[in-house]
Amino acid sequence: MATEEVTKPPNLPPYPEMILAAIAALNEKEGSSKSAISKYIESSYGELPQSHSSLLTAHLARMKESGELLLVKNNYLKPGPDAAPKRGRGRPPKPKPVLPPGTVLPPPRPRGRPPKPKDPLAVAVAKVNKGLPRARGRPPKKVRPAVSAAAAPASDGAPAKRGRGRPPKPKPVVANDEA
Repeated sequence: MATEEVTKPPNLPPYPEMILAAIAALNEKEGSSKSAISKYIESSYGELPQSHSSLLTAHLARMKESGELLLVKNNYLKPGPDAAPKRGRGRPPKPKPVLPPGTVLPPPRPRGRPPKPKDPLAVAVAKVNKGLPRARGRPPKKVRPAVSAAAAPASDGAPAKRGRGRPPKPKPVVANDEA
């Protein structure tokens, strides 16, 4: 096991270089097919790894995604010098307006929700209570002066304050025949 020598293929240039050299050497107008590129690389560089076909496929796909190669009708070709660069995914950014020199831009708005305004009374209370230990459990309920609807009738046309919950069902008025 340890005495067997692993035969390494001779130093080969990187696959992208071999692919570009093959496309340039084949110089076909419609582009070069994957099989033509593979045959050229096999004839030029001799001993290749056993995984040559899968390596070639992977590198061709990567070069196509990055924009180094174009795939037209199953043929690979180099993009022309005047070809537009390949855009990334998603929506392109808005064009920036051209400003005259010397114009100072205002600082950008901060992201996210703006902070709530600070209540000066709450800040003062927090300063006073800063050194005290915080009470455990639920804070006590704030007591409001109790005003019942029966005790304080509506005055000045203002509606009477309603109690909590569903109001009771109104009782039907029974007419008396004592008159």
